[in-house]
Amino acid sequence: MTELQVIARHTIAPGNEEEIRGFYAKLVEAALTEPGCLGFEVYHQVGDEREVVLLERYASREAFDVHRGTPHFKELVLGEIVPRLAHRTVETFDVPDA
Repeated sequence: MTELQVIARHTIAPGNEEEIRGFYAKLVEAALTEPGCLGFEVYHQVGDEREVVLLERYASREAFDVHRGTPHFKELVLGEIVPRLAHRTVETFDVPDA
């Protein structure tokens, strides 16, 4: 199976910067318990806390699909994070075998 790298870019809507940090922390903690999740990191841009990059690594495309179906994804990402964003993009990349 080919590993999958996910790069999600979020622009937080004004006034949601502090509240959303807690949701990101909960998401990282929950995602890292998934068997197919190899890594999950959240970065805030220096000089603009509203710009956020999420770097996620999965054992396979199927593991990413499982992630997107989990209760914590639905609750935290779809229910709490996305409504507080001004913009969102998600890109997926196959990781070449070494």
